[in-house]
Amino acid sequence: MSLRIEIDNLAKHFGAIKAVDGVSFSVRKGEVLGFLGPNGAGKSTTMKMVTGFLTPTRGTVRVCGHDVLQDPIAVKASLGYLPEGAPAYADMTPDGFLKFIADIRGISGKEKQMAVDSAAERAQIKHVMYQPIETLSKGYKRRVGLSQAILHNPPVLILDEPTDGLDPNQKHEVRTLINDMAHDKAIIISTHILEEVHALCHRNVLIANGKIKFDGTPHELEAMSRYHNAVCVSVVDVEPEQLSAFLQSLNYVQEVESLPGNRGFRVYPLGGQQITAELSQSIRDNNWQVDSLHAEHGRLDEVFRTITMGGQK
Repeated sequence: MSLRIEIDNLAKHFGAIKAVDGVSFSVRKGEVLGFLGPNGAGKSTTMKMVTGFLTPTRGTVRVCGHDVLQDPIAVKASLGYLPEGAPAYADMTPDGFLKFIADIRGISGKEKQMAVDSAAERAQIKHVMYQPIETLSKGYKRRVGLSQAILHNPPVLILDEPTDGLDPNQKHEVRTLINDMAHDKAIIISTHILEEVHALCHRNVLIANGKIKFDGTPHELEAMSRYHNAVCVSVVDVEPEQLSAFLQSLNYVQEVESLPGNRGFRVYPLGGQQITAELSQSIRDNNWQVDSLHAEHGRLDEVFRTITMGGQK
């Protein structure tokens, strides 16, 4: 089946606190969904309900067609879970820990060693397999946690902050691994690292105060930025006041603002339309020479702040 995760009206209340309040979305095979939100938004609580670690106050979760309340063992067999903090037994080695997880998963014989070797290689922890986990860096502990999540090659992965604590090289390696696995799995990645929106995600769900505020593609999220399709432009040997007045006179321009350091102007288009070619032609028609001109895609940090905090700084 292509629909691997189905979440309908999911809620979790702790007394008067509504940590998650009516969340609904689904994830298909081959899709990496970025679950975004500020700290305390309800991301980890939602993932714990999807994986069966928390009982919902209301709502339903189905993983590969299995209801998390009615058939929890089948749900857990269908998914791999990297929880927040990647807990593991500190006195075990990664080798011992992964073999322990294999036993729990019912993997034995030759398949057990093959599964351990494959997970360790994919998570790139083979050279620390016989060190006590307590001696490993935060980044390697995170990768040990990732290796246990993929050990049984599940059709669904739930990864809570998978690159937390990793250096830039390790982040690149983990993102490459996730992209490699994405074609035949449904993957949810909880993150507040906005660069991962484009590096990993086909779709994004943004949650704040326990409710979904956005569900769409990275491009659609970026397009919500006031900077989307804004054009930064500078012109050779034209006084700033003259250039500013000219730009503001154009009928497809909504607003013009100066760039720091007298480096030209940022031009905001009416209706967020693309105006790069049109603006370039208008400048040339005025017998001026373009020094630099480029369009902005939009700023995810600004969109994130606007959605989750109403634009507060």
